[in-house]
Amino acid sequence: MLIAAAALALPISLAGAPAVAASHGTSATVAVTSPQAAHTLNRPTTLVAQGPDDVCNYTDSRPNLHLGSSGSAVQQAQCYLNQAIGAGLDEDGDFGRVTQSATEDFQRCAEIVVDGRIGAQTWSFLSFWANAPGAPFC
Repeated sequence: MLIAAAALALPISLAGAPAVAASHGTSATVAVTSPQAAHTLNRPTTLVAQGPDDVCNYTDSRPNLHLGSSGSAVQQAQCYLNQAIGAGLDEDGDFGRVTQSATEDFQRCAEIVVDGRIGAQTWSFLSFWANAPGAPFC
C-alpha cells in the first residue's frame, strides 16, 4: 500500500477563520476555508516565541496604549510597527499622531479593529508580525 502520498492534516486558525494545514516532509500547504482569511496565505503560519530572540527588546510589558501614552511600552510598539509594516517611526516612546496613524495602518493591513489604540489584539498581531520571517508585510 502506498502511504508516501498521505499527508497529516491538522486544524489551525488564521485570522479567526478555520483552515486546514497539510504537511508532507518539510513543506506545508494551507487551505483557507474563509474569504476573510485569504490574505493570510502570504503570511507566516508558524508561531514565533517572544523572549531573548524578540526583534524589539524595550520591554515585555503590554499595557493598553493610545494617543498621549509614553514610555518603554510605546517604544516597543513603535519598534514592532517599524518591523511589521516598515512604518519608519522614531522609537522615542511618544505615542503621538504619527504613531497613532501607523497603528491604524497596521490594523487595516492586519484586518483587525481599526481604532488607533494598541490593546491585547493589536499587541498580539504586532509581536507576531514583527518577529515573523519576511517582515515587513504591508
